[in-house]
Amino acid sequence: MSKTFVLDTNVLLFDPLAIFKFDENKVYIPLIVVEEVDRFKKDQNENGRNARHFSRLVDDLRGQGSLTQGVKLENGGSLIISVDKTPKAINDAVDLSMPDNKILASAIFLHEAGEEVTLVSKDINLRLKADVFGIKAEDYGKKDVSLDEIYTGQRLYEVSADDVTAFEKERFLPIEDAKMEGIYPNEYLIVCEKGNDRRRALGRYNHSKKGVVPLIPMREGVWGIYPKNMEQQFALDALLNEEIKLVTLVGKAGTGKTLLAIAAGLEMAIGREKFNRLLVSRPVQPMGRDLGFLPGDVNEKLGPWMQPIFDNMDFLFGVHRGPGTHNYDELINEGLLHIEPLTYIRGRSIAGQYLIVDEAQNLSPHEVKTIITRAGEGTKIILTGDCHQIDSPYLDEVNNGLIYCLDRLKSEDIVSHTVLKVGERSALSEVASKYL
Repeated sequence: MSKTFVLDTNVLLFDPLAIFKFDENKVYIPLIVVEEVDRFKKDQNENGRNARHFSRLVDDLRGQGSLTQGVKLENGGSLIISVDKTPKAINDAVDLSMPDNKILASAIFLHEAGEEVTLVSKDINLRLKADVFGIKAEDYGKKDVSLDEIYTGQRLYEVSADDVTAFEKERFLPIEDAKMEGIYPNEYLIVCEKGNDRRRALGRYNHSKKGVVPLIPMREGVWGIYPKNMEQQFALDALLNEEIKLVTLVGKAGTGKTLLAIAAGLEMAIGREKFNRLLVSRPVQPMGRDLGFLPGDVNEKLGPWMQPIFDNMDFLFGVHRGPGTHNYDELINEGLLHIEPLTYIRGRSIAGQYLIVDEAQNLSPHEVKTIITRAGEGTKIILTGDCHQIDSPYLDEVNNGLIYCLDRLKSEDIVSHTVLKVGERSALSEVASKYL
């Protein structure tokens, strides 16, 4: 017996392709959901684009048959769009003038008709109300894991004393096929002597060579920045490696992920001229209540949103920092450095650039895909974020675009991931991050 999944509006605004994600089952959309989606179609944001995409998909399916009776989907399931139903069980318990309650009423009606119903919504309160009425409810795309279980991009690799010596001398340590299981390309290994954890060397697993290679040496630092801990060494190695085209950095506030990424970007694009330009971007997502419209031209409006980037630039271009350059405004005027919000990235083809996307934890999986698919020949993309600081109401620490990206792409040879754990901003910042 096939199952019936009733979709809430926020699911379709989050992922317009959600109707194809329920295998060979029925996907039921109450008419009130279509009306709610219609209200978003003129918006010039991600919700608006997804609303228009969903409307086009449904219009194509409408040509294949009656949506009320059900239209077959390419995955073997079916899509049904029907007028809102009012079941006997709901009585006067809820206000049916509210859209969420109309969606819930349709799910209850189908349940009373004998169907195995699951209400899919990213609204916690709607899922709670469904539970009260005995309707199974679940989040869309939810991963039932904790952040601690997510791939970290690094591990301890114990070997004999002779192997440690050989690695230090030959600058390469082959790994037997039997020991490769579970090791991902570009995973960072702490090569440690068995029984003596004080003797260790740091390396990166090179999938094509089937062994461990040493990290890129940084005797002179990177744009005046030196790694302060082991994880920062891993991060800088990935950021400076031309063979790695996508780097994801995850860490709490103060671990240096944004500063390291910008310093490496300046080094690669300006210092070594390996890229045509450094492009730094971040989503326009407020923390707390939005202040509304801001005065001034577009640059003045975007100033508050991009200020964290400028703060890092001010630090990097401070006294005696940055070889041969005293003011990053010069680089901006010369077109070598560009700082902009992600709002303008859709539809572009970005070639030969070092692209840093800060606060990527506030992006949906669909938005991250949109960004990465903009990469042209010779472009490297860096995604940084703190998964404990989610400002979007429909995302959480393990169900956001940053974690989705690293989880899906960790097996690729051109991808690297590092978790930064130690706060280096200040003692006060570390205490606040740990205990507040």
